[in-house]
Amino acid sequence: MSTSSDSVRDDSTRAGTPYGRRPAPADARPVVVASWTLTVLVSAFPAIVSTLIWGRVPPWMWIAQVAVAFAVLIAGFAWRALRPVRPFAVVMAVLALALAALPLLDLAWMPMQALFGATAFDAHMQPEQTAKLVVSVVMIGTLFALGYRRRSMFLALGHLTAPITPVRVLGFPKADSWRRFGLIWGFGIAGTLALVQYLLMRPTAADFGAILPMVPSILFYAALNALNEEVTYRVPMLTSLEPAIGSTQALWQAATFFGIAHYFGIPGGPLGAALSVFMGWILSKAMIETRGLFWAWWIHFLSDVAIFVFLATALV
Repeated sequence: MSTSSDSVRDDSTRAGTPYGRRPAPADARPVVVASWTLTVLVSAFPAIVSTLIWGRVPPWMWIAQVAVAFAVLIAGFAWRALRPVRPFAVVMAVLALALAALPLLDLAWMPMQALFGATAFDAHMQPEQTAKLVVSVVMIGTLFALGYRRRSMFLALGHLTAPITPVRVLGFPKADSWRRFGLIWGFGIAGTLALVQYLLMRPTAADFGAILPMVPSILFYAALNALNEEVTYRVPMLTSLEPAIGSTQALWQAATFFGIAHYFGIPGGPLGAALSVFMGWILSKAMIETRGLFWAWWIHFLSDVAIFVFLATALV
């Protein structure tokens, strides 16, 4: 199946400026409703509800999520108004399948672990991140199969000094550059995460000393995890949603999906999910407004460094 000509067009020239946002089509309401429904039902939200009520996630959950995605895809063929949602439905079906397969992949590779010292952190991270990399490749392959071009998939550094859409509440009332916004909020978010984790875990100076040999591994896997999660979650959702429902709706759906997924993450629970929605909003904003990966990856990388440092202290 191929996308419409609007979907495969190079998005870097849309919205009247080289790196501007794309407005929503006038008749996008049915697509917005369908895509939000799909975003929530294919996210971790059903698993959260199931865990809270029954204490477990039924093994058929992923099958139901794939079925929902195919139902939306079929509706896109049956109802003309939903035609623009078809690429997104394919993306979400593949993503649900890939995430279901992720725990089944045993990709432990001792030579790779030995490269960084074969520490407990390496043993934990190498199989997980290699499996995530496989999923990333699958998602990029899916987008190419749908007919998207590299630049419309945000697979570029992007315009690093592009102006931000002003956010007064975050201290940016004017269209400042992404270089300033990305540096301030990248280090700010990472610092906040580090402080919260320190207060929760209270590692000692000896704990931090013990992880010094793990620093190269922490940096490498933080960089890889940031890339994997941007390519697995943000790139496919924004690429397939933005032409259909505009930048703002696409941004919020990608942020919501990302945030809900971190309910089971570190930090997790309702607070972790809420913070991750905010994080996802900033990362999606970065990708859309710069038309590239760099600032989203950079902010994500710094946050992962903060998280992985404290994860490493728990493993020593």
